[in-house]
Amino acid sequence: MALFEQVSEDIKAAMKAKDKVTLETLRNIKKVFLEAKTAPGANDELTDDAALAILAKLSKQGKDAAALYVEQGRQDLADEELAQVEVINRYLPRQLSDEELEAELKKIIAAVGATSAKDMGKVMGAAIKQLAGKADGKAVSAKVKQLLS
Repeated sequence: MALFEQVSEDIKAAMKAKDKVTLETLRNIKKVFLEAKTAPGANDELTDDAALAILAKLSKQGKDAAALYVEQGRQDLADEELAQVEVINRYLPRQLSDEELEAELKKIIAAVGATSAKDMGKVMGAAIKQLAGKADGKAVSAKVKQLLS
């Protein structure tokens, strides 16, 4: 089942369970998915890869917003954001641990033949494609810098 259909089915389940946080989050996800499907050039299609990219972006935005709320002393709002992030993360692949990320990046570095920091662009291009949704871009970038220096 495609991610779009899965979210639609889970909305129904959240309604039956009267789970407000999940329902609100899933409706927001579906809204963003529909916007992506109807965007110019999308041909009314949403691939699972595009959906995962959207979910990763929503998750990151939620975490960033929660951090801002904590900074401003609004733990209540931060908790709401983090609860929504938790719902979003159910649909994302499991995030790689630091050790797994390093192992994957070493393979990619070997595959592209990178030897110095000058090759970072080549490595990042391949890494972002292979690790999409499995690791945060900032973490990938930092680890690539560390491995190439």
